[in-house]
Amino acid sequence: MSVTWGDFQAIIQLSAGLNVAILSFVDISIPAIKERRRVFTKARQELEIYRKNPHKTTEEDKQRHSSMAVEIDKQLFDLWRETNDFESVEDSMIKITGVCGFVGAVLSIGLLWVSGLFYNDPIGLKGEVLAILSFLSLAAAFVLNFITASKASHYTTRCNALRNHMQQKL
Repeated sequence: MSVTWGDFQAIIQLSAGLNVAILSFVDISIPAIKERRRVFTKARQELEIYRKNPHKTTEEDKQRHSSMAVEIDKQLFDLWRETNDFESVEDSMIKITGVCGFVGAVLSIGLLWVSGLFYNDPIGLKGEVLAILSFLSLAAAFVLNFITASKASHYTTRCNALRNHMQQKL
């Protein structure tokens, strides 16, 4: 007994619905990206405030404070350079998610149309492979956004640690 397009239609419908929903997958990474950018901006502002600490009255205190501020500024700059390189990756990941969603949606909607036309005909290996490919776009989009969110969260954690260090030392 061979599998017909009609037997496979529910799977194709699921693929079509999920592929259209891919566009909301960016909601996985967008909050983490925004938080990373906000925390970095906040750290920059705090460093400028700490740099002008009016409570340091002796020259020795001012010199020690200034050297600590310069050291933290270097660390913040290095972190910024890493995150700046990652920003282009973030933007690319979001675009790739859109492409995956579009390709997967077109493929799965096309398969849905074919399954309606050939409901009682055997599906064949090519049809099964195309249905599997329509699900791979989902997996790719999810993984890309999960990786992006994880990396952004990692940078946010590092920046917050630097902010805590700044608050304690300056």
